[in-house]
Amino acid sequence: MFRIGEFSKLTQVSVRMLRYYDETGLLRPAEIDSWTGYRMYSVEQIPTLNKIIYLRDSGFNVAEIAVALNGENDTLIIEQLDKKYEDIKHNIHTEQEKLKKIELAKNELLNGKNEIHYNISIKSVPGYQVLSLRKVIPDYYSEGGLWNELSEFAKQHRVELLSDTFSIYHDEDYREENVDVELCVVVSKAGKDIEPFKFRRTEPVPIMACTMVYGNFSNIAAAYLTFAKWLQNNSQYKMKGENRQIVHRGPWNEENPQKYLTEIQIPLEKNYENVL
Repeated sequence: MFRIGEFSKLTQVSVRMLRYYDETGLLRPAEIDSWTGYRMYSVEQIPTLNKIIYLRDSGFNVAEIAVALNGENDTLIIEQLDKKYEDIKHNIHTEQEKLKKIELAKNELLNGKNEIHYNISIKSVPGYQVLSLRKVIPDYYSEGGLWNELSEFAKQHRVELLSDTFSIYHDEDYREENVDVELCVVVSKAGKDIEPFKFRRTEPVPIMACTMVYGNFSNIAAAYLTFAKWLQNNSQYKMKGENRQIVHRGPWNEENPQKYLTEIQIPLEKNYENVL
């Protein structure tokens, strides 16, 4: 079971939306902790959450989503998607994006078994001497601009950069906007801090769960779902600290998005409550 913030990270759905889905009855928490009142979610709820998201993105309102979820199988959802598809075709010029999402939703239902499988490995990560830039940015897609700032600063101040770079996400949950991200690039030696650029040593992480994501950045969401299933099956561990992301191959050194290579890292600690 996961607290709402952990479930938010693993599903890439904001806490605000999870609470909204709870209030509207679309997705209630699996449990409410009787002592703390925390909302607790299960990995088995992820398929239902995915249906809610792609129905929402296809233009369905709360009432329509509720009807679709109450069907005995996915046939009703597919019929509703087809009807929505025909409605949207009348406004094709303004609704092109929703049409694409409906097609993706149908493919998800019809070909859901053709999932990408990610291997989770455990390793220890040492502390690094880094040049760091931490800012709150509008969304995750704005991270590229920060890397340009960091690169320009290093060039102007003749900072010797090593090849290792990574991002640290400091929010306790997934954010749709105002993302607190820190970019880190390993350096040969520390220099003088000039706000907002800082030289610091990152903390070592004794237990880091990692997986490699091949292809377009859109595949990252599926990798987080693999983490959720893995954590539920390996209850001797629990999440602790900020997630990291390392883009080994990205837009700056690879033209074909299908050849991108991203490493997702989630820090863990022993969950002694579940250790016999």
